[in-house]
Amino acid sequence: MLRKLRGFAAFSGLLMGFGFLALFGAIGYRVVAGWKSAPVNFEGTIRLPKGARVISAVPSGDLIAVTIERDGMVETRFFEASGHAPRGTIGYAAEP
Repeated sequence: MLRKLRGFAAFSGLLMGFGFLALFGAIGYRVVAGWKSAPVNFEGTIRLPKGARVISAVPSGDLIAVTIERDGMVETRFFEASGHAPRGTIGYAAEP
């Protein structure tokens, strides 16, 4: 009986060890794979309306989101990362 219990415990410990190896291997792979990716460099000038104050600019994929304040209104404008062409605008307003 004790021999059977030791066999089950050994098998369980071995299975748990393989599980930890797989987990730490996956974490290690993600860390090492993240080092290989390099950030994209953006260069150029985005034209904004006169008197606009830039609050934030965030690159995301192939778009750049620029949040500006102009005449007391806040809006976010989207531009292509490659050619800096305008892609759209989102305005913000207070609830009535």
